[in-house]
Formats: sequence, structure tokens, C-alpha cells
Amino acid sequence: MSTPLISKTPTTSDTDATTTKSATRAPIVAEAISIARIAFPMILTGLLLYSRSMISMLFLGRLGELSLAGGSLALGFANITGYSILSGLAMGMEPICGQAFGAQKHHLLGLTLQRAVLLLLLTSLPITFLWLNMKSILLFCGQDLEIASKAQLYLIYSVPDLLAQSFLHPLRIYLRAQSITLPLTFCATISILLHIPINYYLVTHLNLGIKGVALSGVWTNFNLVASLILYIIFSGVHKKTWGGFSLECFREWKSLLDLAIPSCVSVCLEWWWYEIMILLCGLLINPRATIASMGILIQTTSLIYIFPSSLSFSVSTRVGNELGANRPGKAKTAAVVGLCSSFFLGFTALSFAITVRKIWATMFTDDEEIVALTAMVLPIIGLCELGNCPQTTGCGVLRGTARPRIGANINLGCFYLVGTPVAVWLAFWAGFDFQGLWLGLLAAQGSCALTMLVVLGRTDWEGEARRAQKLTGDLARHHDDVEDQEEDDMIKNKDLGTNKDNNNAEIKEDCSHSFGGGGDQLDRQYSIV
Repeated sequence: MSTPLISKTPTTSDTDATTTKSATRAPIVAEAISIARIAFPMILTGLLLYSRSMISMLFLGRLGELSLAGGSLALGFANITGYSILSGLAMGMEPICGQAFGAQKHHLLGLTLQRAVLLLLLTSLPITFLWLNMKSILLFCGQDLEIASKAQLYLIYSVPDLLAQSFLHPLRIYLRAQSITLPLTFCATISILLHIPINYYLVTHLNLGIKGVALSGVWTNFNLVASLILYIIFSGVHKKTWGGFSLECFREWKSLLDLAIPSCVSVCLEWWWYEIMILLCGLLINPRATIASMGILIQTTSLIYIFPSSLSFSVSTRVGNELGANRPGKAKTAAVVGLCSSFFLGFTALSFAITVRKIWATMFTDDEEIVALTAMVLPIIGLCELGNCPQTTGCGVLRGTARPRIGANINLGCFYLVGTPVAVWLAFWAGFDFQGLWLGLLAAQGSCALTMLVVLGRTDWEGEARRAQKLTGDLARHHDDVEDQEEDDMIKNKDLGTNKDNNNAEIKEDCSHSFGGGGDQLDRQYSIV
């Protein structure tokens, strides 16, 4: 092989081009690492909490068909009327905490945490009343009496879980806004390791049956809340953000409610759509097989959803932090990197669904018809994830920019004005039956993703940075005004006390001049008072 006499040396233009590429690539790589550091622990936490629900279902299954049916019905009802609402409302604190942390206004995190906990506790009161009267509602809807009774029993003993969830959701967001997620994984690991022996003790040893399964879930969530609080206290995370319980948390709720209510609507619209699909399954040609297959497929989508939802939480945190720090360029980079990652997750989910389609259902049942229905629909679910992953991540970007109302409008339009009509028409009129319902979901997810990309593509990041400064600035200004008012009140009280002491001294002096030793007697009277 010949060697050239004169080696090629890089020109100045080549060097500049390489430097430019490296400089362009460096922020993207750094942002991807930042997102991954938040997202990976969240994925592990999600998988752990998912395993908890699977453990509970296994213990319900051991109690018999009636307990399994009643517990499953209760969980579905609890998701619709309770857990989805609390989860959605808690997300209202996400943009405030994320942007406040980026703006170095740390005291707002503790204040927002207090307000969010109070909001969820107040919301839990009507939910509790609803759960205590669930049996009547289910019977009115035509459910079987024995199944409704079991479901009622499960929900009665799950009521304390509303208290646990009212603390759990805000605590997780409070930590996540500070990019603290790994301790969440450790705390979840401890609580899940205790979940199995707790179930065994309550269900088998004490023979509490379905009541024991419900109580074990409550116990596990309280363990998780307690471990998170202990971490926050002993790690010192609270020192910059927690100024103690303040009466100010009872005031100025408008900013939180303006974000919490649309976030709640957005979450509920998506959660409730799946429950509507289960009801529609009961109207198909073979409802027994389709409902069973729907249950397996919803468990599957819940498992897959852990990955894009964790990415969504991570992107929301990064976008909120950067906007709060008034760095719109970096916020945009976080959004772009997150969306690109979501497409990778979507293709991965599609590959997974196609690969396991023939064997996945066999892990849940031996019924050939259910296995065949599940295998037929799994590729459609994979295609749905091509839309769901970007759409879920896009919702995270909207939360980070404090625009959850847009996400709620997109979910309403795409799921209920596009997805539902398509699903009903394909399933009942076009002859696609069970497959038609999931094609309706595909239409909903696809339209959601496209709409979301259009909205995000038209985002004015400079304007969003200004909005973030205004949001955190207004909240911080009100906090400072309250502190100034309290300080003024203290000064006034101190001045009043000083004037009172001066007046007393003058009175005593007059008395001693007028009555001789009467001043000593007056001193004793004042000391008694």
C-alpha cells in the first residue's frame, strides 16, 4: 500500500466545522443525560408500584372468583372517582414547583406543597362519601348484588388510602421538581418488599379476605409516605424549601387552582376513556371473552405507559426549571430532546407488542379465544404507542410551561370527538367488533400526537420564559408582602407594649410621689397581673 508523500492536513474551515458540530452536539447530549437521570429512577419506581397492584390482584385471585370480580370492579370505580382526580389535581403544583426551583425561589416549593396537600384532603371528603355509597350506585347501574357487595367492602377499607394519596402525590412532585428521583425508587423498593408479607399477614394469617387486600394497599402507601418524609427530614432537602407550616397556605389559591383543575380534567379524560371502552365491550358479540381480553390489554398498556409517563415527568421538570431560570433556549432543547426520545420509546413499544403478541396472553389465561383476541389487538396497541409516547411527553412539556388547559382541550377533542365516534362506528357498524374499539384508540392517539406537535412547534419560548417569571414573581411578591405585614404587626405590638410600659412607669411614679410607699404595692399588683 503506497503512502502519500504529503499528508493531508486539516484546513481551518474543516476545524471550524468540527468545532461547530461539537458545540451544537454538546448541549443536546448534556440535556439527554439530565433527562435520563430523572427518568430512569422514575421508570424503576413505576415498575415497582405496578408490581404492587399485580401482587394485590394475585391475592384477590386466591380468594376466589367473586372476590376477584368485586375487587376488580372496586379498583375500576376507585380509579374513575378517586385516584385519577387526586393524581390530576396534584399535577397542578408541578409547573409552579419546577419554575420556582429554577428561579431560585425555593420557599415557594414548601408553600405550594402545603396548598396541594390541603387541596387533595378537601377533595377526598366528597370522594369518601361517594365510596361509602358505592353499592347503591352499582346496583342502580345493574351490577350483580354479590359483586357489588364485595366491591363496596373493598372500597370502605380503602378510604384511608385517600389520606395517604393526598400526601404521596404532592411529596413525589415536590422532590421531582428538584430533580430528586432516586430516593423515590429506594423508598418504593422498601414499601414493595413489605407489601408481600403485609398481604400474607392480613389476608392469610388474620383471614381478613378482601378487606385484608384493601388494607394492605393502604398500609403500603402509608409506608411509602412515611419513608419519603423521613428522607426529606434527615437528608436536609427541606432546609431551603420548607419554612414551616404557614397560615399563608390558606390564601392565594388562584394560581394553583388555575393549573390543578385543567390538569385534573386532562388526566381524567384519558383515564375514563378506557373505562368507557370496557363498558362498550359488554355490548359486543362475545362480551365474556372481549372483557377478559380488554382487562389483559389494559394491564399491558399500563405497563408500557410507565416509560412515556416517566419521560413526561422528567421533561416537565427540565422545561419548568429552565423557564424559571429564564433560559428559554435550554427549555426548548429539553422539549426537543424529550420528544425525540419519545419516538424511540414508541418504536420500542411497537416492536415489543409485535414480538410477544402470540405468547403474552398465555401468562394470564389458557382460554384460546381470549389469547387469539389479545394477539390480534396487540399490534394495534403497538401502533397506538407511536402516538401515545409523543403525546404523553408533549403533555409534560405543556405542564412544564404551565399550560395544562391546552392539554385538556386536546384530550377532550381527540379522545371524545375523534376516538369515541371512530371506535363505536368501527365496532358496531363497520363489523370490526373488538378490534374496532382499539382502532378508535389508534385514531385518538394519532390525532392527539399530531395536534400536540403542532402546538409545541408554535410555542414562543421567549414568551413562556416571561410568563414563568411573572408566575413565580407574583407568588413570591405576595409571600414577601405577607411577611412584611407580619413584621409590621410585630413592630406595632412591640411599640404598644413599650408605650404601655412607659405609661405604667409614669403612673407608679405619680403614685409614689402622692402616697409615699404606695408604689411598691402597685409593683406587686402589676407582677400578679
